[in-house]
Amino acid sequence: MVELVAVLAVALLVLGVVGSVVPLVPGAVLSLSGVYVYWWATGDPGTLALAAFTLIGFLVMIVDYFAGTISAKAGGASWLATALASVVGVGTLFFAGPLGALVGVAVTVFLVEAYRGKSRSAGAKAALYATVGMLGSTFMQVVLTTAMLLSFVLVVVI
Repeated sequence: MVELVAVLAVALLVLGVVGSVVPLVPGAVLSLSGVYVYWWATGDPGTLALAAFTLIGFLVMIVDYFAGTISAKAGGASWLATALASVVGVGTLFFAGPLGALVGVAVTVFLVEAYRGKSRSAGAKAALYATVGMLGSTFMQVVLTTAMLLSFVLVVVI
């Protein structure tokens, strides 16, 4: 029984890593589900390790939801540009995929900042920051969910 639960937990953790790259798949939630399924069935990992996994999982969720916004603001984008780019990013993701979402966000930030009277270079800077933030968010999600997977295998399976 424990072996079956371990296989299920590792499978969920692997799906979490995959979900970090695939749009609209909650990688952090899948990874945490793997850890918690195993913990619920076996009582392992211990409290400290479970808390660490939970903290990393929540960090992945924060990176997923807020990195693009934070980076756009760091590039000088307004809240209006950031909010509209978020809506456009989700919408274009459904119709044009991840590349379309990146382009949609960049174009939206640039156009909103131009409409607000900012220079082309300021709009381009904000658009670039937003785009790099989205890419960086995906990279960090992969790194963190992979760290969860490898740590789980080291702490529980080996």
